[in-house]
Amino acid sequence: MAIPKEHREFHPIAMDDDGWQLPEGYAPGAGVDEKILSGRLDLAAKRGSRTRLLRFQPGVFTTRPFVHDYWEEVFLVSGDLTVGNDENGDGGERFVAPTYACRPPGVFHGPFKSEGGCLLLETHYYDPA
Repeated sequence: MAIPKEHREFHPIAMDDDGWQLPEGYAPGAGVDEKILSGRLDLAAKRGSRTRLLRFQPGVFTTRPFVHDYWEEVFLVSGDLTVGNDENGDGGERFVAPTYACRPPGVFHGPFKSEGGCLLLETHYYDPA
């Protein structure tokens, strides 16, 4: 199965508000947004691959764990990220950049919190079928 990503040589990435959008699973105005860099993940057909940036504004926290049916590799590029906080944003284990995680399908992870804000580089993909 071919990876559905286009060939793109080095090119600048606008880090201002251009091209950022609300990621699936996050509430509007929650302070979390994504920028798709390459590829497409088809959740209905359970295929594909994408690379994205995910950013948390300072003070943002989620209240429930996440789980999905695709692989996820995450690199904390900058800032801080706490994993495993409670519904009030308390507790959990704090990480600072550079930090990496690799999660197989079906693994519960989070909730997440960032005290100072953070930028994550994520790759999501389904096993080739």
